[in-house]
Amino acid sequence: MRLIVTRHAKSSWDDPYLRDHDRPLSKRGRKSGSAIGKWLAEHGYIPKIVLCSTSRRTCETWQRIERFMPDGCDVRLEPDLYHGSTQEIFNTLSTVHDSPVLILGHNPGIGYFAEEVVQSQPLHFEFSRYPTAATLVCDIAVDKWTDLQPGMAEVIDFVVPRELI
Repeated sequence: MRLIVTRHAKSSWDDPYLRDHDRPLSKRGRKSGSAIGKWLAEHGYIPKIVLCSTSRRTCETWQRIERFMPDGCDVRLEPDLYHGSTQEIFNTLSTVHDSPVLILGHNPGIGYFAEEVVQSQPLHFEFSRYPTAATLVCDIAVDKWTDLQPGMAEVIDFVVPRELI
């Protein structure tokens, strides 16, 4: 099974009265989201299903990525991914049956999840920080997501937008 773990792209703080859930992407975030989408497509990392937080910035990140994807991605908006814990991310993933899956969420949960799921961390100085739009691609030797345990994922690739723009 293949898993893609992406943190939302950079959000805007221009309107201090907006609720956190409603913050849009910044100009840099829009560029980063598109860069990640292009990178995923160029490398053949195409999700069959997307589990996306309900926040505006995660939805807008997916919209940027989606432009580079072929038709047919099933997108599920998942309220538990909005600032979800590692356990909530594992639980949400266990509800799907297809692969590849792209999970689109928030720090600190998404970064902690990435650290916990891999056998060994990639030799990348940004992995432990998991900056905005950071994307991990990994393979897991299981037949169903309910069998996934911490430390089972083999890292295939990891990128941050700064390397692409």
